[in-house]
Amino acid sequence: MHWETVIGLEVHVQLNTQSKFFSCAPTKPCKIPNAQVSIIDLAMPGVLPVVNQVAIEKAILLGLALKATINKKNCFARKNYFYPDLPKGYQISQMDHPIVQCGQLVIMLDNVEKIIRITRAHLEEDAGKLTHDHTTQLTGVDLNRAGIPLIEIVSEPDMCSAQEAVAYARRLHQLVTWLDISVGDMEAGNFRMDANVSIRQATDTALGTRREIKNLNSFRFLEQAIEYEVSWQIEQRMQGYPIQQATVLFDADTGQTRSMRSKENAHDYRYFPDPDLPPMQLETAQIETIRSTMPELPDMMKQRFMAVYQLSDYDASLLTAQRSVAQYFELVAKQSGQGKLAANWINGELLAYLNKEALSISQSPVSAQALATLIKKIAQGKLSHKLAKQVFEKMWVIRLPVDDIIRNEGLENITDADAISQITEAVIADNAHLVVQFLAGKEKVFNALVGQVMKHTQGKADPEQVQHTLRIKLAHISS
Repeated sequence: MHWETVIGLEVHVQLNTQSKFFSCAPTKPCKIPNAQVSIIDLAMPGVLPVVNQVAIEKAILLGLALKATINKKNCFARKNYFYPDLPKGYQISQMDHPIVQCGQLVIMLDNVEKIIRITRAHLEEDAGKLTHDHTTQLTGVDLNRAGIPLIEIVSEPDMCSAQEAVAYARRLHQLVTWLDISVGDMEAGNFRMDANVSIRQATDTALGTRREIKNLNSFRFLEQAIEYEVSWQIEQRMQGYPIQQATVLFDADTGQTRSMRSKENAHDYRYFPDPDLPPMQLETAQIETIRSTMPELPDMMKQRFMAVYQLSDYDASLLTAQRSVAQYFELVAKQSGQGKLAANWINGELLAYLNKEALSISQSPVSAQALATLIKKIAQGKLSHKLAKQVFEKMWVIRLPVDDIIRNEGLENITDADAISQITEAVIADNAHLVVQFLAGKEKVFNALVGQVMKHTQGKADPEQVQHTLRIKLAHISS
């Protein structure tokens, strides 16, 4: 029996506004519980919410990037449920009239493109969180997070494997951070995923009963949770048990999902329009002004890098994975005039150093201008790649200008023709047995002679110049 997997994702993205959605309380990270809570967040009687316009603008920007419809008239509703981290007893959200509808996101998996349809992206406020003290057995309520603006992006059930779901989530994460509408820190809860998973037989046309895996905060957990859930559902069906609609949690320690509660439907939340917030009416000019501020998107930038700088698909993909990396690359490429070399150094040496020390590119000790200077030295033949790596290491540690490091360490290439000629003659004289073998037809011996010259110059001679000089001198001996 062949089973098909059907997956839809709901992704909650915290918007990086300075203040909360409906109050002036700050949104910056704070370790002191309840230190950033206003009377609106506390739902004190008589207070009224005021919409943060920056959150609206960020939602519009995302909708435009997703090629979605921006609903000029959209409304807030009250989603009613009781939980200790929600003082009002309801969450301000959007239901029938979301701000963004009918978009799409293209994913790439195994060199195959697939379009994932976006059903909607609606605005809402975040809830607080509960903290559990296992020593005292007490539970605390921290409302610092309550009221931070969220946009929930809901996909159609277009994904058919855990790998596709991860590819979609990664693309969405890339987009919201690229647009600078969210920090996207998954450990801090800025980007959280719910996965709706169901199975059906290949011959079925109707969707199977779905179970929703809540609050996944890493791509690895998303993949593990879906794979376990699919296996569990198939096992249940094979044993003759029906699948019950439910909300489940993923336990990273066991790698299993476990039931949390039976799944609520929309009518369980008794949605109704929020009487404190009138419908929003967006103007065409407002939307077009935001469109004019949209940065070049990752796919367009990748294609441009490939065309302008003659980069491979692989190199361009790495460089456009993050906007900050792409901007750094373009500065280096323009200042050095060496696009391919710049890509090699950033994707190789620079990212390796950054990953090793868990730094972002904005924290790099080597600026784009400094790396461009180093690359120009290589292109001009003043530094070999081997010596350049030594200079780069010094730049990373002591942060001196390239020229100062080269001068202090004596690392500049030997390009003087007479000097290389003298060293080459000395190597030939000291290695007569190798010369005899080369003249007898053993071409591989040539590399050994080149290696001897490089050894004598401590790697500072230009290898091409050494080879050229050595060929001439060996040809003269043989003639």
